[in-house]
Amino acid sequence: MHTSTRSQLSAFLSFHSANVSRTAIAQKRRKVLTTMLGAGLSAIMCSACGGSSSASPNSSASNSNVSGVATGGVSSCSVQQLEADMNNQLAQLSTDTDFSFAVERDDGRRYVYQRGSSRMQTLYESASTSKLVSAVIILRLVEQGYLKLEDKPQDRISTWPIAAGSSLAAMNLANLLSFTSGLTEEPLCINAGFMNFESCVNTIANANANNQMLPGTGFYYASTHLQVAGLMAIKARGVASWQEVFSEFKQQTGLFKNATYDLPSLSNPRLAGGMHWTGDEYLDFLSALKKGKLLNPNSMAQLLTDRTAAAKLVYSPAAALGEVWHYGFGSWHECQSSSFNCSPAARISSPGAYGAYPFWDRNKSYVGILARQGSLGTFTQGVALERAIRPKVEAWVACGT
Repeated sequence: MHTSTRSQLSAFLSFHSANVSRTAIAQKRRKVLTTMLGAGLSAIMCSACGGSSSASPNSSASNSNVSGVATGGVSSCSVQQLEADMNNQLAQLSTDTDFSFAVERDDGRRYVYQRGSSRMQTLYESASTSKLVSAVIILRLVEQGYLKLEDKPQDRISTWPIAAGSSLAAMNLANLLSFTSGLTEEPLCINAGFMNFESCVNTIANANANNQMLPGTGFYYASTHLQVAGLMAIKARGVASWQEVFSEFKQQTGLFKNATYDLPSLSNPRLAGGMHWTGDEYLDFLSALKKGKLLNPNSMAQLLTDRTAAAKLVYSPAAALGEVWHYGFGSWHECQSSSFNCSPAARISSPGAYGAYPFWDRNKSYVGILARQGSLGTFTQGVALERAIRPKVEAWVACGT
């Protein structure tokens, strides 16, 4: 199910030609995502589909019959019946690949559904789900005093080649974490495992040096921003690689024990989309984030601030849904509307191109993940699966314990 570093690079090269501009790449991405939209959002019912599920009050398997009084307008409810209903619906939804789905509410109870060969312990390629993880790791270094959001790349990277007279010389860490840095050109070295991480970051700088973008004015969804931010973190922490930064995060938090940043390689990991993780690991991460265990209140406020309210949305994959989403630090501020009228956004998420969909619903106060690895560009199918089950999940969240 998982591709090697060589196959990962081959897949990228087949999708992005080295002889086309960044604009053409964005057009191809939009075309792929738009093509998948119709199939993904239909969520057609099918028969003879199988799956497995469990529910846990405290992250352990349990099928206890729990009932109580709901707070969402229903006079009474049964947790067991709601979970059975979710099992039935998820088993019948049309899908292009097996998946696991899990949610956790405030009392710690988890609902887990696993379809086909997918398990919450299955290692999946992250695609863009790693963006939120990388942003949180870097924000923790800010919180610990190693970095400042006002830091510029040239403050931390001695080899940074952007000239002082360039408009990009004004970019700072906050711009990089919010994808408003002005970086739009994405060189192939980001997806080349044999490349040196720092050399590739300098290649990113050189490829964008003359694009005349003013940092903070435009949002452009790309892998470049987090590569630069990651090198700033490496230099600020005084270590040799991102692997050491990530290992320290794992030691401090106990999270992602089996996860790796290994795509396209361990030496040149893509911070915006190069992890392997399990659904269990990612849900634990979301749970810790929601509970305030990873960031202090100030850092959390920085994470959740809408960073694109005044920025032009130059390139956004959310356009494939016919919706306008905003962006914070490493995560989307969702809005199910053709114009952004969801301020503040009730839900943040970090979906990936293979259809995995981690989210934090701040309005209903629960977290969840759809763990899967479909074809490249099936982002909309993952979103469609979660939206199909969302009404029942919200009833389950509101049901008494």
